[in-house]
Amino acid sequence: MVAAFAQLLACQLAGEITTRSLNLPVPGPVLGLVFMAVILLVRAQWRDTSEELPVERTAAAILANLGLLFVPAGVGVLQQLGLLSSHAVGIALTVVLSTLLTLLSTVGTFLLVKKVLA
Repeated sequence: MVAAFAQLLACQLAGEITTRSLNLPVPGPVLGLVFMAVILLVRAQWRDTSEELPVERTAAAILANLGLLFVPAGVGVLQQLGLLSSHAVGIALTVVLSTLLTLLSTVGTFLLVKKVLA
């Protein structure tokens, strides 16, 4: 499990190094996930797909405990409750407007793709 966790962290580190050195507008961990996906796809070509990889077990263990990773973020939000309450109207407006813009852009993209594929 330690080796698989090290492999996950190595892919994340490779993503960070790549995005910072090439000044890419993509977060390093996202590029690291792409690297990990490519590695797993290449490995799948040469192995029996019925056997489980150590990375899969490690990822399942991390995902099973994902809720614990939100505890520090929740504590940080509670520590800034005064600041959040003083800007509550602005935050609420931002959330509502960004949600509407997201929905509209999603519908627009769907309609455009539907039109192109038709």
